[in-house]
Amino acid sequence: MPSPVGADPAVVGPYLATVLGDESWRSVHLELLAAGMSNLTYVVTPEGGAPGDAVILRRPPTGAVLATAHDMAREHRVISALGPTPVPVPRTLHLCTDPAVLGAPFYVMERVVGLHVVDRLPDGYADDPAQRRAIGIGLVDVLADLHAVDHEAVGLADFGRPEGFMARQVRRWTTQWDATRDRDRPGLDALAARLAETVPATQRNAVVHGDYRLDNCLLDPDRPGGVRAVLDWEMSTIGDPLADLGMLSVYWPQAGEESVAGQSTVTALPGFPTRAEVAERYAVRSGLDLTHLSWYVGFAYFKFAAIVAGIVARSAAGAMAGKDTSGYAERIDPCVELGRAALDDGAI
Repeated sequence: MPSPVGADPAVVGPYLATVLGDESWRSVHLELLAAGMSNLTYVVTPEGGAPGDAVILRRPPTGAVLATAHDMAREHRVISALGPTPVPVPRTLHLCTDPAVLGAPFYVMERVVGLHVVDRLPDGYADDPAQRRAIGIGLVDVLADLHAVDHEAVGLADFGRPEGFMARQVRRWTTQWDATRDRDRPGLDALAARLAETVPATQRNAVVHGDYRLDNCLLDPDRPGGVRAVLDWEMSTIGDPLADLGMLSVYWPQAGEESVAGQSTVTALPGFPTRAEVAERYAVRSGLDLTHLSWYVGFAYFKFAAIVAGIVARSAAGAMAGKDTSGYAERIDPCVELGRAALDDGAI
């Protein structure tokens, strides 16, 4: 079997045997779980071992990447810091900062067994609407638990620059849009300008996941509503926690709505709480004032539009070979309109 890109079993096995102090890792099998523009994720199983013996290895994508977007030490640090808290994360096992081993830094963590739900619930799982509601409430509660973590107490005091966080976020994604324009989009320009002019004051600084949503969590296969682990911490920092809630709202289509930007529509199934109910639950759990939540939702749609525009631009430049990006350009304007509606009408 050919070696997965980015990780040679002949290198990984002996290395793990040494750093983990266990010769059973000397010979391993690797399976690439997730590839693409994001970090690469592998299941590493000792030769002859059971699936329960496996660990997870994460490394940046191969080729030229932005170091700040794929900082393995940073991702390892936040997961390790959150380990003793109520936030469910995998247990970290090792960080390698020497690029000579695999060509880039990487880290190893335990493999958590759970359900990864993307575009449908597994047959026989959470068939009862009450169980689906429990899933939604569980996701909100974990987010509130994350934002309640004392980041200074867990060693993350210098993990980000919270002062002016949302204003910098607007500038960052405006710059991204300016650099990847596929064509004139005055609505997107107007949305960026409005957001920059109306940034709300941050109520509290917290650990921000940066991409918190259903398919970045592993659900408890035996108890709908339980979250076994929160994954994909590559965008995490210290900042305004309502940025996470705004993005979660974008990834939360409800009954009667279609996905306008490729989001999963699982949350539109009967039983899942509405976005308003999600916000209400979060407000109770977090104690934060959600008066300006519509601004954060508007920003999230703007950020989503800028990301999609970047994908369209890279595709046009031939930098997305092998990836189907057809229809992506048509996703931008609907996101802009939903962002405008959030600002104008308070729609979430």
